[in-house]
Amino acid sequence: MILVPGRSSKQGTSLNKGKLKDEYIDVTSTLEVNEDDMKRLGLENGDQVRLSNEIGETIVSCVGKKSTDLPEGMLFIPYGPPSSQLMDSDTAGSGMPMSKHMEVTIEKVNSK
Repeated sequence: MILVPGRSSKQGTSLNKGKLKDEYIDVTSTLEVNEDDMKRLGLENGDQVRLSNEIGETIVSCVGKKSTDLPEGMLFIPYGPPSSQLMDSDTAGSGMPMSKHMEVTIEKVNSK
């Protein structure tokens, strides 16, 4: 699947309260997934999933989004520590790691 980390209004307002506050941690640890993809993957809102790529991996919770808000095959997560675990350190001279259009594997984390 394709992961697109980015800014969100909730991420921005929670950042103002502090990166170590529960609100910021919750916002930046919540992955948005197309509802049809969630059904196909056997996921429900609040499930923990592991995202991984050739750079690293992270575990986050997921929430469903309608296909009018997020196309099938795409994932969105607000910038934060979890998304940083999947980004290469190469910035191509821009100062910002390349973080758009990352191919990732998603799998449900067993709750046992």
